[in-house]
Amino acid sequence: MSSSLRRGVLAAAAIAFSVTALSACAAGTNAQTLEVKPDNAETSVGGISLQNVVVVTQPATEASGETKGPAVVSATVFNTTGTAQTLDAVRVEGGGSAEITPAKGKGKGKVTVPAHGSVILGGKGNASAAVAEIGESVKDGNAQKVTFTFSTTGDVSLRAFVVPADSYFTKWGPSAVPSAPEKPAEPSATPTGSATPTGAATPTDAASASATATGSAASH
Repeated sequence: MSSSLRRGVLAAAAIAFSVTALSACAAGTNAQTLEVKPDNAETSVGGISLQNVVVVTQPATEASGETKGPAVVSATVFNTTGTAQTLDAVRVEGGGSAEITPAKGKGKGKVTVPAHGSVILGGKGNASAAVAEIGESVKDGNAQKVTFTFSTTGDVSLRAFVVPADSYFTKWGPSAVPSAPEKPAEPSATPTGSATPTGAATPTDAASASATATGSAASH
């Protein structure tokens, strides 16, 4: 995708995201909210509705323009059934599985979506789904496959825009994310304390003793 086309996609995603976020806040979790059809990623399967799904990466630098991790998946999850479900996993194709943290930050791994209720992923004070590292195939402006796994409904997949945490998306970007694995420290090039054994290279005591013995014999 060309840089100009990618910028157009990101701008469209920002507009759609802001409009649907305001609609969700105004309507709450009633039927009217579920009738909203945003231009951004959304789908419904078995009583679970996903809206406003985006993958938010680190802000892109002007110099490189590269897409950098870690990243977070932002979405609004609606449960229209009469039974609570848990969101057990979120996977970004090419980027791996996300670490899920509830809104209050207590515990990890699952988020409960109440019956006839909703959960927001991303943003201050909300639950989060953070991906420590993203693969090379995850690029800003792309539509990446994202799969949500629920306790009853199972897998729900869709394609969501990948956007940097710039402009409107700044407050939705990565903040508390799992740490990427550290690279092991490289060994020192020159081991210390082993190059020259002390007390063995020059036997000075033996040489002195020999010289003394020779001098004594000559005097006799």
